[in-house]
Amino acid sequence: MIEFDSVDEKARGALFDRRTLLRFAAGAAAIAPLARAGQVRAAEALGVSDLPGGLTLISGAGTNVVCAASPEGAVMVDGGLAARADEVVAQALARTKAKKVATLFNTCWRLEQTGANDKLGAAGARIVSHENTKLWMGTEIDARWENKVYPPRAPIARPTKTFYTVDTLADGPEKIETGYLLQAHTDGDIYVFFRKANVVVAGSAVAGRGWPVIDTATGGFLGGHVRGLETLIKLADDKTVIVPADGPLLTKVDLEKQRAMYVSIMGKLQTCMESGFGIAQVLQSAPAADYVAERGDPTQFLTLAFRSFWGHARQFKAI
Repeated sequence: MIEFDSVDEKARGALFDRRTLLRFAAGAAAIAPLARAGQVRAAEALGVSDLPGGLTLISGAGTNVVCAASPEGAVMVDGGLAARADEVVAQALARTKAKKVATLFNTCWRLEQTGANDKLGAAGARIVSHENTKLWMGTEIDARWENKVYPPRAPIARPTKTFYTVDTLADGPEKIETGYLLQAHTDGDIYVFFRKANVVVAGSAVAGRGWPVIDTATGGFLGGHVRGLETLIKLADDKTVIVPADGPLLTKVDLEKQRAMYVSIMGKLQTCMESGFGIAQVLQSAPAADYVAERGDPTQFLTLAFRSFWGHARQFKAI
């Protein structure tokens, strides 16, 4: 059984100490990055389909985008890549019969999720995110694991409303709840729960297909990924529709299976860490071998997941 101590995520002073440590850890030899799924599929035609409660799913823009109608205008969760922003917004307005997008939720800072921010921010939309996401978007991000430096986003593209733990937006008959998913894919991941429709948009904190990206440059941590899944499992019931950043729609049972898989892998990675293994030895030990047929090549995932432990060694009681 893996045991690690909880961390007070609301301690803002500790946030900056953690970022310093993570940047140092990320300074090791860069990973030969695999192409991001959203970037590979950026040129495909958009798919538009119905979700429960009158919501709409727009796929093919780099991430799954969910939109809903409200008295103020359209509500969007994530916006896809910037190159697809015009198309995505046009579809959202057509489907919701709205004249404008009133609210845009960012489930994290990554460009696959926030490409529409510039367009919608300039149009006056309220942009909602976790506080950490806003902070990351206001600074340069040295993502050495993918050999890339992300410049600060334009002020107009940054979130205008943030929260730390949970928040609620009452927008007409639908109650929209948002909550923090700890340090999962990044340290600013959130879910957006359309309570009446019983639809949860989980962003990149949940992998619909393949392996998740544990973005060590901005606080991603495999332990946080597991805790994020636990949060979603508690939130969902047997009829809840979970929308990941890419891939098919999921159920609570799917999340439970994913959690069991990551806990198993995490235990093996912890053993590797306690044995003093390097990345090459970790990969040779094949801790994800049981899941390769289902998920594909785990090299990038295992490398990032193992490195994500470096900033959290003291949380493991066996160390």
